[in-house]
Amino acid sequence: MQVLDISENFLALPAELSAFETSPVVIQSIPYEHTSSYLQGSAKGPEAILAASHFVEFYDEELGSETISEIGGIATLPAMEIGNKTDAEAMEFIAAQTLPLLEAGKFVVTLGAEHTITFGVLKAFVERFGNKFSILQIDAHSDLRESYHDNRFSHASVMARCLELGVSLTQVGIRAQCKEEAEVCKNHPQVTTIYAHEMDRKGEWLKRVMDSLHPHVYITIDADGFDPSVMPSVGTAEPGGLSWKQGTRLLQKVCAKRKILGFDIVELLPAPHSQLTEYTCAKLLYKVLGYIGKPQTKS
Repeated sequence: MQVLDISENFLALPAELSAFETSPVVIQSIPYEHTSSYLQGSAKGPEAILAASHFVEFYDEELGSETISEIGGIATLPAMEIGNKTDAEAMEFIAAQTLPLLEAGKFVVTLGAEHTITFGVLKAFVERFGNKFSILQIDAHSDLRESYHDNRFSHASVMARCLELGVSLTQVGIRAQCKEEAEVCKNHPQVTTIYAHEMDRKGEWLKRVMDSLHPHVYITIDADGFDPSVMPSVGTAEPGGLSWKQGTRLLQKVCAKRKILGFDIVELLPAPHSQLTEYTCAKLLYKVLGYIGKPQTKS
């Protein structure tokens, strides 16, 4: 399996820490951008995160250890080449590319452009592990429209498609949705929604999150789930999102109490004069791997 070399891979890791055969963790990039409805440019997001990761310290002061040493290796694959495929065809292609990584026993982290890619990735996870797991979605938007601009595979409909896989969904940080989505959040038995305005209450929201989650969890992180003061360079920014401390506290608790099957980070739109968001995404990726510890995915 071809991997990126030290000049392009995650953390600028040397060959002994980035070989596919010996790395428990694999990072795949999916620069698929077809349905962006506001600002465009997220296709450049995965590459920007990898470049910014070269400035992330190996040592995590919160955990008191070097995460890469604990994991033993992180392989970074070349960007997935989807070509002219879109919508359902693109999702099937993404699933077909992801499944062999899971079958090889790798813990797969995905860097995406638009959020639609999560559906393709999750199709592979469901085929590998079944659908008895929860999605934890950190996001400003519910993404639960049945379709958007007459497209069922819009980024605004990705969680509606994921629910069709039979998994449960817990959303955190939601602060922008249409009436249709609000009704789904109220009435769908498999959906738990923690709105951003509810997160000021003492710890109640965190307990609701944990109570809703299956023992096995897949995490999808839309960069706009965080407040724009933390991650300003996104396609559809919304004020009032998660602080860095809220987000990392949530992720640390979930990683400690649940088995994490995999995760993704999506919707970064690099800005020409600021690298804050891509650096923060890179650090968040490394932070989550640290919270998980050495993944054990073979079953």
